[in-house]
Amino acid sequence: MSEPPAAPTGPDLGRGVPASSLAEGVMLLGHVGGEPVILARSGGVLHAVGALCTHYHALLSDGLLADGVVHCPWHHARFCLKTGEALGAPAIEPLTCWRVEDEAGTIFVRHVSAAPSPGAHARRPDAPRRIVVIGGGGAGFAAAERLRREGYDGELTLLSADVDAPYDRPNCSKDYLAGAAPREWMPLKDAAYYADNAIDLRTSTAVRSLDLSGRTVTLLDGADLAFDALILATGAAPVRPPVPGFDRPNVYILRSLADCETIIQAASHSRRVAIIGASFIGLEVAAALIDRKLDVAVIAPEAIPLAKILGEDIGRAVQALHESEGVVFYLGRTAVGFPDGSVVLDDGTAVPADMVVLGVGVRPETGLAMIAGLAVDHGVIVGADLQTAAPGVFAVGDVARYPDPRSPGVLIHVEHWAAAQRQGQHAARVILGQADRFTDPPFFWSAHYDMVISYVGHAEGFDTARVDGDIAGGDATVRFTREGRLLAAATLGRDIDSLKIELDFAR
Repeated sequence: MSEPPAAPTGPDLGRGVPASSLAEGVMLLGHVGGEPVILARSGGVLHAVGALCTHYHALLSDGLLADGVVHCPWHHARFCLKTGEALGAPAIEPLTCWRVEDEAGTIFVRHVSAAPSPGAHARRPDAPRRIVVIGGGGAGFAAAERLRREGYDGELTLLSADVDAPYDRPNCSKDYLAGAAPREWMPLKDAAYYADNAIDLRTSTAVRSLDLSGRTVTLLDGADLAFDALILATGAAPVRPPVPGFDRPNVYILRSLADCETIIQAASHSRRVAIIGASFIGLEVAAALIDRKLDVAVIAPEAIPLAKILGEDIGRAVQALHESEGVVFYLGRTAVGFPDGSVVLDDGTAVPADMVVLGVGVRPETGLAMIAGLAVDHGVIVGADLQTAAPGVFAVGDVARYPDPRSPGVLIHVEHWAAAQRQGQHAARVILGQADRFTDPPFFWSAHYDMVISYVGHAEGFDTARVDGDIAGGDATVRFTREGRLLAAATLGRDIDSLKIELDFAR
């Protein structure tokens, strides 16, 4: 990933640039009054918008412009070049728009344009008057935010079992856990946002049951909430293996911000940590706790970390990178016990540990859906519009199992942050009559020290992982195919490759 410029870069657009220097579909990075701005010609029309993605501030000029949409190079957020609107997660906030003036063949960008009004889309006259969203993670938040952004003015309740208002969950295993991101970066919106937008956010609120025929949600305290449309975004829960000793207080799971802060506190008075599982979460936690100067051991049954998803070549490179930073791997092994002070493996090896972090996967939180009579099979079954068999009831994010838009007849279950948010946004638009089929390709990113892996597509199994480039050097594209058909791709240092593959998948 590139870093945003510390000082103004490119031409001063306030002083003007020749119109002839702006080719169709090319983004020109410049600045106005010290603010980074990109100027671009799309469909023959000139537009200027803020140059930094509103998610993690990537330089959008390093991304891709296609069909009037700017694609962020880091995490694939999408923005409308004309209005600056954030069209696709993980970005939520719009880009600033600037007024473009053509004076005798010289293009000037001098003033900020008025922000487009929210809710400018046509409103559906029969939109439900009461919408309840269950789940305050990325999918649930994105659904509520998009409903209000699109002009929905009915009752909107967001129920979350979490103690915290919606926050940036990926950072719980990345920069925040490592100590590189402050607490104030974590909330997706400040407290005033929910009041200002009439979103009835209820944290620490558990749901007891759903009555789909009576259209009510019953809370754990017995209170009933009526709904006309319901969005299930209950997410997934970490698996805790039934290993003796894994119920000790110094054994931790990582799913929530509170979990993250508990691990940070434990790490402050620990020297050695054993991580059970070489999953993405497990290895990101390993990197974060190395940054906190702990001795880190990773225990996992596979021979090569992440090989099932990313192939053996990337898996070996990730392992080698972690080992170079001091992580010790115990691969091909499982934990059979945690007596005080060490994790015992199936071959009798004792791995010293003051604390243990479990990273062996998650299971969709389908309990409410099952009790309500919805179809469940490794997730809540939904149609192409993310709606269950019950009209007006949707399931999105980690709890949903939906049709793969690229493989007719195949249902997939995806546990990625950006995908969950995009599903939440899509369900909101379906409810308002603005969308039907969900066709976004899954996307995720994983960070390990200075190695960032971007993955687009979905390959539950592949027969070939074709490497183009140098994985160890951080410059590669790996394409995963089955019977000659491209299913997914992982890239290192090739953001444009990743964006182009995503666009091809979406077409």
